[in-house]
Amino acid sequence: MEKYDVAIIGAGMSGLAAGIRLAHFGKKVCIFERHYAPGGLNSFYAIRGRKFDVGLHAMTNFVPAEVKKAPLPRILRQLRISREDLNLSEQKSSRTAFPGIDLRFSNDFELLRSEVERVFPKEIDRFNALVRAIESYDDTILDAPYESAREVVAGHLKDPVLVDMIFCPLMYYGSATEDDMDFSQFVVMFKSIFLEGFARPLEGIRNIIQLLLKRYREVGGIRKMKTGVAKIVSDGKRAIRLVLDSGDEVKAESVLSSAGVAETFRMCQPGLEAEPLKRAGRLGFCETINIFEEQPEEFGWGEDTIVFFNDSERFEFRESKDLVDLRSGVICIPNNFDYEEGQLPEGIVRLTSLANYDQWTSYSPEDYIVKKNEWRTRIWDSAKRFMPETEISEEHNALERDMFTPKTIERYTWHANGAIYGAPQKLKDGRTPLENLFICGTDQGFLGIIGSMLSGITIANTHLLR
Repeated sequence: MEKYDVAIIGAGMSGLAAGIRLAHFGKKVCIFERHYAPGGLNSFYAIRGRKFDVGLHAMTNFVPAEVKKAPLPRILRQLRISREDLNLSEQKSSRTAFPGIDLRFSNDFELLRSEVERVFPKEIDRFNALVRAIESYDDTILDAPYESAREVVAGHLKDPVLVDMIFCPLMYYGSATEDDMDFSQFVVMFKSIFLEGFARPLEGIRNIIQLLLKRYREVGGIRKMKTGVAKIVSDGKRAIRLVLDSGDEVKAESVLSSAGVAETFRMCQPGLEAEPLKRAGRLGFCETINIFEEQPEEFGWGEDTIVFFNDSERFEFRESKDLVDLRSGVICIPNNFDYEEGQLPEGIVRLTSLANYDQWTSYSPEDYIVKKNEWRTRIWDSAKRFMPETEISEEHNALERDMFTPKTIERYTWHANGAIYGAPQKLKDGRTPLENLFICGTDQGFLGIIGSMLSGITIANTHLLR
């Protein structure tokens, strides 16, 4: 029976980052991944020779090279990865679009501050006070109790529209809770999106995954793809062995799982039924990816990098009542980053909306395809209301189209209910009822590409390198 110091479940960003950190300090580490491709929720695939990113709209937490005290440079130091190798290019500018109101923002926070003063002049002093509170908040504390972000922000801002316009990007990029967030998570997302910013490698997510894999190999890490973990067998206090999908068994002194709380607890034999942690999340998304021969600027969409939109009087962030909730969403145009070297050869438009897992999984395979084709066009028609008018049609002009649903996410990542952001309640310190089983990744609570890597590093440093 093979034996390891640490067995890591999942070759996503958090698992790879944790593996690099642990192997660098001499731990014998093996990552077990059920899928054939690494990256987890942030991966890529190919259709007829074209590569499609999954997950990555933008990498948050971008800061200039001279800034040293921020998540991005801290992660690069811990993983021994060169910033230059990331080949990051900044966004041009993005915006939150509500009926009759736009708030534009970029990697220069003063743009957002000036926009708030322009659109909500009575709120600017209160907004600045909120920003000071966010800047002074210590979001590295792993045992901070839950605090409603809605309640905290309402104590600062009085205009509900401004509140909704701030929450819209943060929720779409990192909330597993309907209509609210833990304030610590709100702070993390506010800093990563507004105070720091968006960037993207020209090559997309592939570049980041390849860097992590290269570094993991260099430090001696072991990776077993298409090798899922079926069971975590314990004696009630410690995990004593893992049973793989093949039936083979391995032993490890410690186990680090990025599979999610509910998913990990279900693997445990005997089962872990601690409430409310066994409850999986319900917030899922549909996303369409459209490839065009033209660059987006050629059909008038060359200014916005990412648009977070909402057409209702109040913004609601909850599981859709229909297959897709067309009232709000995200428009991402990867061409509209300020690439220093080259440009993407084709135009790409990605559209994301809230969805309903139960309805998407209720159809036969044939009807499922029909519904995807129907809703892909409806999502396009809904989103383009918030962009400059164009004659470009998703149906007639796209060279290639694809779409994923919560069913797709569950199929390829095994996340229950296809919930991209996992369970509403996070295990911030990574601890489980088993003293040598820990959680990293989505259900630890640090989200996004940088957040996921930080999660793996933090849990590895806190529990497995001391």
